[in-house]
Amino acid sequence: MTFEQIIFYLFSAVLLAAAVGMVTVRSPVYAALCLILSFFTSAALWLLLEAEFLGLVLVLVYVGAVMVLFLFVIMMLDLNTDPLKEGLVKHAPVGFGVALVIAVEMIMVLQSAPFQIATPLNPAPANNTEALGAILYTDYVYPFEIAAVILVVAIIAAITLTLRRRPDSRKQDISQQVQVKRADRVRLVKMKAETKEQA
Repeated sequence: MTFEQIIFYLFSAVLLAAAVGMVTVRSPVYAALCLILSFFTSAALWLLLEAEFLGLVLVLVYVGAVMVLFLFVIMMLDLNTDPLKEGLVKHAPVGFGVALVIAVEMIMVLQSAPFQIATPLNPAPANNTEALGAILYTDYVYPFEIAAVILVVAIIAAITLTLRRRPDSRKQDISQQVQVKRADRVRLVKMKAETKEQA
């Protein structure tokens, strides 16, 4: 067994343990941390397969941005998971049935015959990030730009939804704060000084 195979099996074992932990732990914060660990180990497996771009994007995008937002939302909402756990036993047979169907499908895919390629493929360049960028910006430039426009629209929609005026929210009106005068906020009250005899 080579060193690369040892590293592959090590990362695979950590990935499986993190995935099982993400599903089985009770705390949502621990589940998110297990998901972060599974992302890191998946990125390491991508690097072992010489797909550096996918591994780095997995770490930068998912671990660096998406999971930070997940943790922020989980900690801000103070989720109550008790109602979610009540229906676990009731829906367990359906879950086991779906898991069995997925396992059978994966076994059938793994036991199928390999694809027969009649003509040899062109050798890929050494830098797959450069090859991926060349394909994205030549053959798939229009779908790439459409995806970018859809993401921009989604960002604008999210900002619009968060900036809606709600009756229960308190907001500052800067123009009113600037126009306030001292007489509107300060009231001078004259009081007689207390002496020892009055006390």
